[in-house]
Amino acid sequence: MAFTNIFAYVITLMLYEWLQASSVDVSVTIPESRVDGVSMTTSSVNRGVPVSPSLGPSSYLSLSLMSAFPDDLEISDYCQEELHIFAQRYVSYVNCLVSFVRPVKVCQNCHIQFRNLEEIYANISSDQVGPANVSCRDTLLRSDRLMLVFVLFDNLLEIWKTSACDRCLTKELSSLSNDTLYYMATLNQSLSCFEKHQQQGNHSELCKECKTTYRSLNELYSRMEKNKTLCIDIEDSMNMTRRLWSKNFNCSFPREETVPVIAVSSFMLFLPIIFYLSSFLHSEQKKRKLIHPKRAKSSGGLTNVQDKYS
Repeated sequence: MAFTNIFAYVITLMLYEWLQASSVDVSVTIPESRVDGVSMTTSSVNRGVPVSPSLGPSSYLSLSLMSAFPDDLEISDYCQEELHIFAQRYVSYVNCLVSFVRPVKVCQNCHIQFRNLEEIYANISSDQVGPANVSCRDTLLRSDRLMLVFVLFDNLLEIWKTSACDRCLTKELSSLSNDTLYYMATLNQSLSCFEKHQQQGNHSELCKECKTTYRSLNELYSRMEKNKTLCIDIEDSMNMTRRLWSKNFNCSFPREETVPVIAVSSFMLFLPIIFYLSSFLHSEQKKRKLIHPKRAKSSGGLTNVQDKYS
């Protein structure tokens, strides 16, 4: 038994000497051995050892990649700061979008956040260099297949275009346009009228009193639709207002453009009746005319001559 312990200790010392000549960090804990009642232990050592399947399960390998690449492959401090600003503005804009999902008010409340995000992305994607002649376009946008910065911004840009927010804002995206402000003022008049008469519980009175303001709102919306000055905020608010008017309050009013349609449709409906009626009257007049043939007239003259001589 003692010989076995001595042999194990010798093998352990040989392994320790081998570890000293290695190049990869590894933690090896050598178990305690006893020779003739004497305790012989070695402390845990951190030495380089090549990764080899011959190492036993008692060896714990601690491997890691290099923490840094050469300077020419690293992101510059300027681009790192630009990337940090992009991340902050990206999160700010997304939070704004989520906050105004329903009812939709993303154009009127999130245009500042989008403008800031667009500015920082323009800096990153620009050919112009920043401090120390550094351009971040190739480093942050084209350095890998994923192109994460480009994809993230492109997704939000698609949401902005689908919302057509540009139509409701000034060219600088700094404030709402005059048409949008006027529409909101007209919308608030209709909603205030709805709220006032809804509290009374009389929908018939609501339909009567709010008819003028609601008609003005519809006419304004039609003009803006024709002029292509509608964004998602206006479209959604108009849909909700029409739903209130027709479904919740059961109100309605004939639209002026339907009058000509009804008139033409009525005329086309009665046109066959008028045609057949005129044809019938015309045929009856022909039947009333008597036709006297010449033979009948000559026969009458001959009869008179016979009577004269008889």
